Amino acid sequence: MAVKIRLKRMGAKRDAFYRIVVADARSPRDGRFIDQVGYYDPLREPAEIKVDEAKLQEWLGRGARLTDTVKSLFRKAGITTKVSG
Repeated sequence: MAVKIRLKRMGAKRDAFYRIVVADARSPRDGRFIDQVGYYDPLREPAEIKVDEAKLQEWLGRGARLTDTVKSLFRKAGITTKVSG
């Protein structure tokens, strides 16, 4: 099973925020997910990104892959995504 760490859109029209979730690559964008590792709120000034780094490192250690969007968000926020081990 291919597992990805990606964004899940939440909120109302024009008032969106995103959860950073671990999901099967075959599930739809807003469908089932395995675990939630954080959230991203682009409407706040400055944009707010909160991540449980312990969960993130655990899933990366298990082989989960970051999507390009999540990878760029983490880079902007200064969150390291090195696999420890």
